[in-house]
Amino acid sequence: MRSLLLGLCIWLAPIVASTSQASNLPNGAEQRGEAAFRFLGFQIYTARLFTKGGLPLDWSQDFGLELTYKRNLSQSDLVEATLREMDRMGNALPIRGQLENCYQAVRSGDTYLAVSNGPDQLTFWRNDVAVCTLSHAGIKTRFMEIFLGENSRSERFTQALLGQ
Repeated sequence: MRSLLLGLCIWLAPIVASTSQASNLPNGAEQRGEAAFRFLGFQIYTARLFTKGGLPLDWSQDFGLELTYKRNLSQSDLVEATLREMDRMGNALPIRGQLENCYQAVRSGDTYLAVSNGPDQLTFWRNDVAVCTLSHAGIKTRFMEIFLGENSRSERFTQALLGQ
């Protein structure tokens, strides 16, 4: 009986994980795309994009982006990488302090979910617990373009995430 229960838990784990953040998404949001981001051949994280009804991304609508980390990363790594990418894309903002309050070190399996609330706010959940809200004019586009913009690090990653 114990092995049956263990087998059931292992089988259900991906289903529970895929729905655990659903209550934090905008109403009517469904998964649009999924992609794995690799650096030098190593998988860093998987990402899932949630849009209204699973339809193509509409920047005027609220949406969510979930990252599930496959590697351990420090808070400093997360903050610096975010700021570097925003700068590279011409989207630099004075949000270092806000990011340091939002980001904590991650271990393999940890998730961050960012959900927009209009064009000027992003709320972050870490492992299904609300951790912060970034507020700045145009933050939704300026932050999310790291993953979803035409000038992202990986065109293939972005296209898969956008469901193209």
